[in-house]
Amino acid sequence: MRSQTVTSQDGSRLFSVERPAGLGSSLRSLRPAPRPSQPNLFTHSNLQNSGESENNLSEEEKKKLDTLQQIRVKFLRLIHRLGLSSDEPIAAQVLYRMTLIARRQNSPLFSVEAAKMKAFQLEAEGKDDLDFSVNILVIGKSGVGKSATINSIFGEEKTSIDAFGPATTSVKEISGVVDGVKIRVFDTPGLKSSAMEQGFNRSVLSSVKKLTKKNPPDIYLYVDRLDAQTRDLNDLPMLKTITSCLGPSIWRSAIVTLTHGASAPPDGPSGSPLSYEVFVTQRSHVVQQSIGQAVGDLRMMSPSLMNPVSLVENHPSCRRNRDGHKILPNGQSWRPQLLLLSYSMKILSEASALSKPEDPFDHRKLFGFRTRSPPLPYMLSSMLQSRAHPKLSAEQGGDNGDSDIDLDDLSDSDQEEEDEYDQLPPFKPLRKAQLAKLSKEQRKAYFEEYDYRVKLLQKKQLREDLKRMKEMKSKGKEAAIDNGYSDNPAYRYRFLEPTSQFLARPVLDTHGWDHDCGYDGVNVEQSLAIASRFPAAVTVQITKDKKDFSINLDSSIAAKHGENGSTMAGFDIQSIGKQLAYIVRGETKFKSLKKNKTACGISVTFLGENMVTGLKVEDQIILGKQYVLVGSAGTVRSQSDTAYGANFELQRREADFPIGQVQSTLSMSVIKWRGDLALGFNSMAQFAVGRNSKVAVRAGINNKLSGQVTVRTSSSDHLSLALTAIIPTAIGIYRKLWPDADCLCQFIE
Repeated sequence: MRSQTVTSQDGSRLFSVERPAGLGSSLRSLRPAPRPSQPNLFTHSNLQNSGESENNLSEEEKKKLDTLQQIRVKFLRLIHRLGLSSDEPIAAQVLYRMTLIARRQNSPLFSVEAAKMKAFQLEAEGKDDLDFSVNILVIGKSGVGKSATINSIFGEEKTSIDAFGPATTSVKEISGVVDGVKIRVFDTPGLKSSAMEQGFNRSVLSSVKKLTKKNPPDIYLYVDRLDAQTRDLNDLPMLKTITSCLGPSIWRSAIVTLTHGASAPPDGPSGSPLSYEVFVTQRSHVVQQSIGQAVGDLRMMSPSLMNPVSLVENHPSCRRNRDGHKILPNGQSWRPQLLLLSYSMKILSEASALSKPEDPFDHRKLFGFRTRSPPLPYMLSSMLQSRAHPKLSAEQGGDNGDSDIDLDDLSDSDQEEEDEYDQLPPFKPLRKAQLAKLSKEQRKAYFEEYDYRVKLLQKKQLREDLKRMKEMKSKGKEAAIDNGYSDNPAYRYRFLEPTSQFLARPVLDTHGWDHDCGYDGVNVEQSLAIASRFPAAVTVQITKDKKDFSINLDSSIAAKHGENGSTMAGFDIQSIGKQLAYIVRGETKFKSLKKNKTACGISVTFLGENMVTGLKVEDQIILGKQYVLVGSAGTVRSQSDTAYGANFELQRREADFPIGQVQSTLSMSVIKWRGDLALGFNSMAQFAVGRNSKVAVRAGINNKLSGQVTVRTSSSDHLSLALTAIIPTAIGIYRKLWPDADCLCQFIE
């Protein structure tokens, strides 16, 4: 058994009903169904008027409730005429859904008991005033039993059938009345599966569109055989043609109808016959997988997101119940269930038409299909991250290259340290043999002096590079070269060829298989200057293995506004789940003060059928030479869903950064989405242990007291640290071999 959840428009869980896996919502249970001659649909119970007074309702609301009540009464009468009960899972879901559309569950005008009493009264009077009709389009391959299913629905022969060839050669409109319901069915010729015969399918579907233009179908029955022993995707060309000609929206109102429902299950891998439940589940999954591939929505391939499936048996020798209805091997009468599914979809279409335009109804939500909303918290966190604007390199005519250090930030103390390096006495590095003769204290003093001199030299070189880049605003004009080199030595002063701004490298999969190359992708980076004024950067990463394919694009271009401002525009492609998100963003950054930078940006994300817009504001304040405070706030919105968030980060680095690599970060993030508030605290510290060892520690925790701590160590002196990775590996192997020996593992940990 599988639990099916019915959700509301906001995604909240309403209630669940159990149903057999793979059979869809059209089947109540795999146990034999009860056979009452006419169930008592209208059971009386106490009517509690605890809702709002009718005087508090506007005329428009009263009219809407009255119309919805009439639709509910009509649906209850349909259930009664099918010989079913309102306790049927599908019927209960439809009634509850209509209550949600009314948005006033306890109003006396919209009482379930009042609707039952009204329906009971009308049915007792025997009036034939049920104003309800349904249009059904039947489509499928040739020879699957479309015409026979139509005859079974009407209970009489409406169209000819042929066991040895196609019986329908053109699109036909068949009308009739079943239990007071006007049913119009469009019978279509059998379609072809071969890719070479899709021209015939397109001509048939073109005729279908012309004939159904006046009376559009309410329900689409996609008919296939239950006993078709195939697991391939041979029907994919046909399904793609159906989707392209009739539109992908038809699958929202489609019922997968499997004929020959009384077929015996085939043998399984063990040699014994499969159970009826497994047989139906496997066949339903194959059909739904083909539909999902044709539509391009891989979520439809999930068993929990399938379209409703209805089983049909048209053979005249099919077993019948006491009422004379054909039943399946599980004891279920299939015809009332198929009609109930069709009526439910049409009733909900009428009811949802009264709701607000921004609250459309998707039939698949009734049967377990959940329309996924975009992950707004993830998109908000990604948008709030700071992005560096592309800069022109020195070779492209930039004045400060890629450095984030401003020459004006270097104080007089740095100039004194530069002079101090020139005033140091000569220093002669020692060889390894000479170092071995030193004592421990002498070796320590030697390395301290050596590291101190190296740091002063690096700072001096950095200052010289920054000065040179600031003084050299642009390259000098190249001297003309004469034909003869001997008379004019200008060729000696030509510029060297600039380094390439194009970089391509493989992507290493750290979790790959043994004896494998470990590379499953490629990363390409390109930096260029457009019109020698606008720096641009493009990064593309493509990853492909046997099952998954992903592509990520990060591109941006910037324009500088004087010395204090710049504007950046970008286009990104990211993989979010199994969908690609296309992001268009823009940001402007300017210096309001010498130590303050302010940025404002917008973004538009296209994810499937959703569009997400975002806005952010960021401010960065430099406190002295060691501290940087960054704060950002923003919001993202998709339809009626909105998420708000803010980030605050305090960075600390060494006074001689970037020569010194010791730095730490403390940050806090706040996100509010759908009434929930999420707090997150993160910290990072990077420092050196000794001369050749570095340690990076990251820790994070949220308001639900869940988090993680990561310690990363790199050392060229103490290689024994790498052996510590063997401990968790050995514990994992030990637990696999001896799962009961947890005490020893806990002691080791």
